[in-house]
Amino acid sequence: MANRITLNMITQRSIEEGVAMEKGKTTPEYFEACSIIEMHDDDVKALGLVPNQLVRVTSECGSVVVKAVKGRQSLYPGLAFIPQGVWANQVVPPRTQATGEPQYSGFPVTVESVNGERRKSALELVQGAVGMWRGDQ
Repeated sequence: MANRITLNMITQRSIEEGVAMEKGKTTPEYFEACSIIEMHDDDVKALGLVPNQLVRVTSECGSVVVKAVKGRQSLYPGLAFIPQGVWANQVVPPRTQATGEPQYSGFPVTVESVNGERRKSALELVQGAVGMWRGDQ
């Protein structure tokens, strides 16, 4: 059982994210739809995770705490998915590779279990990224 694992990250829209976004990015529905990571069962087992356990996802440009959930789509071992949105944006590299868009897919991340931490809200992540977060508001 590993303490951490390196995976290839992809981010894209999901049906759950799209439906929740219609209700608003500060709603509980959006939080539950987007502050997650889906991984292959082999990778979950390698980390020794239990369902819905919190993990830290770290890339070359940042990290975020999300909930590890059973994959809702087909994922190969070594591949992980976070729906596009505020949580994914914490780890997406800014490289555009001349496309004008950040590299939303195909970048390495390290995933590790965490204890005593929580998932941050969309508002907390956005305001925190620009130095505006002032605690629970």
